[in-house]
Amino acid sequence: MTARHILFAATSATALTLGGAVAAQELRVTVWTGNAAHLEMLNSFADSFTADRPGVSVTFETIPAADYTQRLTFQLAGGNPPDLGWVMEDAAPAFVDAGVLVNVGPVLRADAAYDFDDFSEPALGLWVDGDAVFGVPFSTSPFMTMFNRDLFEAAGLDDPLTLAERGEWTVEKMREVAKIISDANPGVWGLEFKDGQGYDSRFMHTMVPAIRAWGGEAWTDNTCGFASPEAVAAMTFLHEMVYQDRSVPPPGEIGDFFSGSAAMTVNQISRAAVLADAGFDWGIAPLPTGPAGEAMVIGQAGIGVFTGGRNRDLATEFLIHWTNQENVETMARFFPPARQSVLDGDVFVEGNPLIPAEQMRHVGDAIAGGRVLPSHPRNPQILAAMAPRVDVMWRADADMQQALTAICDAIAPQLR
Repeated sequence: MTARHILFAATSATALTLGGAVAAQELRVTVWTGNAAHLEMLNSFADSFTADRPGVSVTFETIPAADYTQRLTFQLAGGNPPDLGWVMEDAAPAFVDAGVLVNVGPVLRADAAYDFDDFSEPALGLWVDGDAVFGVPFSTSPFMTMFNRDLFEAAGLDDPLTLAERGEWTVEKMREVAKIISDANPGVWGLEFKDGQGYDSRFMHTMVPAIRAWGGEAWTDNTCGFASPEAVAAMTFLHEMVYQDRSVPPPGEIGDFFSGSAAMTVNQISRAAVLADAGFDWGIAPLPTGPAGEAMVIGQAGIGVFTGGRNRDLATEFLIHWTNQENVETMARFFPPARQSVLDGDVFVEGNPLIPAEQMRHVGDAIAGGRVLPSHPRNPQILAAMAPRVDVMWRADADMQQALTAICDAIAPQLR
C-alpha cells in the first residue's frame, strides 16, 4: 500500500486490555475515492469516532473505482479482508450471496438514537433481506447530464437545463446539440460517456440509461433484455452518434469533460467536486427523455462490514457513527442520501456549494422517480461474460442486433 493510499490513521477509544495496557485495534476501510474533499470529510468522521476510543485507529485504503470490486474480492478471498468498506450496487447481491457481509440489522435496529427507520425503504432494496441488513446505502445517486454552459452559449444554443425546464430535453435534442458543438469546435466532443470509461469498466453506465429511455431493460426476471428491439434501437442510436455524427469519442480516443474538452457527460453529483476549479461555467440537468419517456437511473453504493474482518463489532460501531444523521447530512453535499429526513430537508438541496438549489431539486426528483442500476447475485460473472461482446458492439461496422444477441447468449447461463 503506497503512502497516498493511507488517508487517515488516528488513535483513541475502547480497546482490549492486556496486562493493564491498552491493546491497539485498527479498522481498515476500503473506498474508491481519491478526491481531496471526500478524503477530508472521511478523515473528519474517523477523527470524531476515535476521539473517545483510546487505542483505536482507522485507516482508509483507496482502490481505484475501475478495479475496486475485483481487488476487494481478491482481498476477501485471499485472507486479507478489510473490516468494512464501500460496496458497489452491482456487487451487493453477489457479496450477500457469498456470505461475506455481516448482518448488522439487529444492532442497527436496537440503537434508538440511530433511527434505522429513517432510511427510505426503496433505497434499502439491495441491502435488506427480511430482517437482515447487509449494508447501509450512503449514496443513492442518480445519473445526471453535466454540461459545459460556456460551449452551449458560444454555439448560440439553449443548454440542457433550459431545455429540460421547457420539456424539450430529449435524446434527439441531445444528439442534435452534441453534433453542432463538436462540428464547431475541433478537438471538442459533444458528449462523453461516464468518466471516459463507457466502453470498458463503465459499459453498463453507458448502456442502461439509453436502453431504459427506449423502454427496455438489461434483464428482467432472469431473462436477458439486451437483444430486445428497444435495446437494439437505443444502442444503434449511440453507435450512430459515435461513428456517423462523430460527436462522441470512439474507443481509444479521449474526451475529458472535466478539462473542458466535451460539452456534456452523464455522471453523478459526487463528481461535481472535480469541477470546483473548472475553467468554465457548468451545470447539471436531468437525463434526456427517450421514446419511452423519462427513465432516471440511479447508481447506489453502500457500506458493509465484512465477515472475515478481525474487528467486526468495532467496525459495526464505526458504521453506525459514519451513517448517523449528522454525518449523512455532511455527506449529502457529495452523495445523495438514503435517510429520508435528510433528503427531504434543506441541507440536501442547499448544502452543495457547487450546485445551485434549483439544480439540486432535479437530483431529488431523479431519486424519487429513478430505478437503481440492474444487479444480480452472479453480477461479476455476467459482466465478465459481457465484456468481450461489448467490445464487438462498438466496432465501426458492428451489426447491432447480432452483437446484442451474442451478449444475451453469453450471459443467459449466468442469469439462470
